[in-house]
Amino acid sequence: MRSATPTGGDAGLEDSELVRRVRAGDRSAFAALVRRHGGALLRFARLFVRESSAAEEVVQDTWMAVLEGLDGFEGRASFKTWLYRILANRARTRAVREGRSVPFSALAETEGEEHAVDPERFDARGMWRDPPVGWTDETPERLALEAETRQVMEAAVQALPPAQRAVLVLRDEDGLETEEICNLLGLTVTNQRVLLHRARTRVRQAIEEHVRGER
Repeated sequence: MRSATPTGGDAGLEDSELVRRVRAGDRSAFAALVRRHGGALLRFARLFVRESSAAEEVVQDTWMAVLEGLDGFEGRASFKTWLYRILANRARTRAVREGRSVPFSALAETEGEEHAVDPERFDARGMWRDPPVGWTDETPERLALEAETRQVMEAAVQALPPAQRAVLVLRDEDGLETEEICNLLGLTVTNQRVLLHRARTRVRQAIEEHVRGER
């Protein structure tokens, strides 16, 4: 692979164009792909293997597999989806080898039923006994920009059950579509939808409790 001088414009290129350049031998294009997807891949790997060192090794193995298999990438799915599939396969293999493999589908089936809002917050007439915090112009999006609230949100995500955390991260942080998530995690569309709803509810409640405590 030939060396190429970075132009600084890689950030604005589509994955497909970067892939084309990598195939042509452009090392800077491959570096751009690593910069673009590396953080998300590491986060995804930690859904399967919790130790940072193991997750980093899985990500490295994934990038090696990308280089080896890029000529066979036909573009039927997006590069990002293809990349995640490679990582998921390698992460599962490692988890099985280390005796810690639990299918996300099994986790989804065994999670207990939950209410979007605690029933104790309503009275016998169905009226609010403990109403939600009024955020007025402080929307969740705006609050997420504040460092302290962001820390609360991240802690809430990490505290989620594995299946909920996986679906939330892939959908809301990495932007994958429902079908892609179901294929990666072996979930039905219904399970994926329920898990995402529960995860979002838990995170929202954590933020609400944080805001309530600040007032």
